[in-house]
Amino acid sequence: MKDTLWKAADKLRGSMDASQYKDVILGLIFLKYVSDAFDERRGQIRADLEADGWSEEQIGAVIDDVEEYTGAGVFWVGEEARWQFLADHAKGRPAQGDRVAQTIGDLIDGAMDLLMGANPSLKGTLPRIFGKQNVDQRRLGELIDLFNSARFTGQGATKARDLLGEVYEYFLEKFAQAEGKRGGEFYTPASVVRVLVEVLEPDHGRVYDPCCGSGGMFVQAEKFLEAHGKDGSDLAVYGQELNERTWRMAKMNLAIHGIDTSGLGAAWQDTFARDIHPGLEMDFVMANPPFNIKDWSRAEDDKRWVYGVPPKGNANYAWMQHIISKLGPKGSAGVVMANGSMSSNSGGEGQIRANLVEADLVSCLVALPTQLFRSTGIPVCVWFFAKDKSAGKQGAVDRTGQVLFIDARELGHMVDRANRALSDEDIAKIADTYHAWRGTHAPAEYADIPGFCKSATIAEIKDAGYALTPGRFVGAPEVEDDGEPIEQKVERLSKELLAAMDESARLDAVVREQLGRLA
Repeated sequence: MKDTLWKAADKLRGSMDASQYKDVILGLIFLKYVSDAFDERRGQIRADLEADGWSEEQIGAVIDDVEEYTGAGVFWVGEEARWQFLADHAKGRPAQGDRVAQTIGDLIDGAMDLLMGANPSLKGTLPRIFGKQNVDQRRLGELIDLFNSARFTGQGATKARDLLGEVYEYFLEKFAQAEGKRGGEFYTPASVVRVLVEVLEPDHGRVYDPCCGSGGMFVQAEKFLEAHGKDGSDLAVYGQELNERTWRMAKMNLAIHGIDTSGLGAAWQDTFARDIHPGLEMDFVMANPPFNIKDWSRAEDDKRWVYGVPPKGNANYAWMQHIISKLGPKGSAGVVMANGSMSSNSGGEGQIRANLVEADLVSCLVALPTQLFRSTGIPVCVWFFAKDKSAGKQGAVDRTGQVLFIDARELGHMVDRANRALSDEDIAKIADTYHAWRGTHAPAEYADIPGFCKSATIAEIKDAGYALTPGRFVGAPEVEDDGEPIEQKVERLSKELLAAMDESARLDAVVREQLGRLA
């Protein structure tokens, strides 16, 4: 259904480019979500009061009490912001009395204003672009009809809202694909996010993303909790985002998944110029910072540069040190980085990396396969940090002074000609290896696997010049002995090669003969 809905919505895009259309579509999905949640809550209140024997008049006096909704975590939706009102006026509303005629775009902008006015947490968050001249009002009305006719219901109101959350995510992914390189600024492929989540297992406390994009890390963390039968309230999310439109998307994405958005701050902000969560220690950090950015807000005396001042021309080690500065005493982090970060020595990066290793902050390095990101062809890896690698709640095995290297470059499968994804089994293989190494899930025991994983000591890493490329440590995979003596194998392969060359020469002669007949 998601794909059918996407194709139908894409047909109505007209001349609008993907980045503009994204705001239109995601804004509409958000409106439908909050309206459906409101209707569901309204139905619950009515059912409860009727069960208690309340009269229609008594119910009428209570059912519009705003606190009955906001107290249950549901946004208050004024009458003219409700989806049904907009669906009833999908072709606009004619003038009447003192009221001027309004297009459907005007009505949607008005609905956004009503929502932000009634719900302080949404203030300044929602798009108000629907009445602009470049938005085709006829197509906009058809979009309202499209979402109105889509069958989100049928398995209960809550299930329908979950489906709307999935649609929002699906559309985010599609828009990221459509926008190419810029799509990487707000969307991290789900399989990459899951690697971080399944290794870190964020199941309590504070989760933070200093460059949160559209909030995908937080959504996957909530899904992890749900999959393990835990309550979403066990996690508090904190994030920061530089781009205004992306920050708005993140706010809507969290709200549509029932996640408190207050941790994203009151406005978009540059993490390096102004940290909006100063002094707050995090239990988990998950991040996919923009790779290798050259233009960033850098101050040499910044207290976050404990392990060395990052170079002007590359913020990779600024992101890593900022993230480490936010970790609590038992905190852990996963950061997606360009592969160059594992071995670069330019601008003092090699010394910073050595300092991080000697401080025993690096717990694991994972080299990922290529083509996971549509937005970049740069090979990527994941750095995992841990403030405490001793035996305890974080894991039964003391890994002080050790780093786990995983070379996952051979994992994944092509989903189309240009893009690769990790399967559930691939993600589990990486996560299970880490947890066996750390002793998180007894009784699994860790063992080095040539070509895939290796637990190295800090001394070994020092001998390698503090280069952290997993391939240097895991070595080549073992080749299974087929029992054939080497001399016989060379003789056999030589015969097969000569036979293939003879056949090639014969076919070449046949082709030349046929071509000669055509001349």
